[in-house]
Amino acid sequence: MRWAVLYSRSRQVPASFVALLVVVAVMWFLARNSWSLLPVSLALTMAVAVTTSGLSGQDPDLDRTAAIRWIYRRGLHLLLIGGLAFAVVLVPRLWEAGLVPMEIIARNAAGLLGLAGMAAVLFGGAYGWTLPLFAFAVAYFTPPDTATAALIATWLFQPAEVATATWTAVGLGVVGAGSYALFGGRR
Repeated sequence: MRWAVLYSRSRQVPASFVALLVVVAVMWFLARNSWSLLPVSLALTMAVAVTTSGLSGQDPDLDRTAAIRWIYRRGLHLLLIGGLAFAVVLVPRLWEAGLVPMEIIARNAAGLLGLAGMAAVLFGGAYGWTLPLFAFAVAYFTPPDTATAALIATWLFQPAEVATATWTAVGLGVVGAGSYALFGGRR
């Protein structure tokens, strides 16, 4: 159990958790009368973005040479980020009338989590926020269309019934989380 405390402190988990709560509270306050798909997706994107700062340690060489199996710790860390972001974004559903379905929130959390893992592998753990924010910007500025490419680009804003959006999020989640768990953050 001591390793969990040391690991969480070395990866800035307590500070990330506070930032997660603040970001989602501010997002809810700004969009409290219209907690619809757009503010929920933005809150989820920001929640994942602020918690990814610790996806790599202070010394990547030390992480790679340690005699412990990092794959499990990295995978658990990424799942913790996704689970906390999902849970915190669900809290306003307790008192909001206009609800975004839980399936959409879970789908978006999985896809954004995968993008954060990919960004950590490609650019380093400190830049885990880049691909989730980029995906939100692409989805927001892509004009609505029913073509497959547009559905893939706007997967964050699609209804739960759109299979293309679900498969895009699942693919991003599996590839991103798997690559981060295997390879860790870039040096």
